[in-house]
Amino acid sequence: MKIAFGCDHAGFVLKDAVTEVIKALGHEMIDCGTYSSERTDYPDYAFKATALVTSGQADRAILICGSGVGMCITANKVKGIRACVCHDSYSAHQAVEHDNLNTLCLGARIIGIATAQEITCSFLSAKFSNGKRHAARLQKVSEIEQMNFK
Repeated sequence: MKIAFGCDHAGFVLKDAVTEVIKALGHEMIDCGTYSSERTDYPDYAFKATALVTSGQADRAILICGSGVGMCITANKVKGIRACVCHDSYSAHQAVEHDNLNTLCLGARIIGIATAQEITCSFLSAKFSNGKRHAARLQKVSEIEQMNFK
């Protein structure tokens, strides 16, 4: 898979650890920045990475800021993005399996390196179950999205 990656200055501390997992699992990474711990604005990086997902240039995205919340809010403003803050591996794989999560958001001020790596592995290893029950729910989500993203 191609993974778009973005972080702000607060998320920069986890960047190397997370990108290491992406590459170790054999995925290609598209680095949307940031490239240092100098102060930046998370919406810039969230939009760059999620735009790659919605255009088909990337399969999924991983975004990191201080809490994960700012990245998540921004990502979910992009039509076609299903983003969630996950601070445990169960949520990361379950959200892909049941909700077809395409954007993982992590909080660098909330979790440590080992946990971030474990969550990243769970997210990237999971596959959407595409069962009738989950597909029907996602169709409803899509209909809501169509009504509200004109």
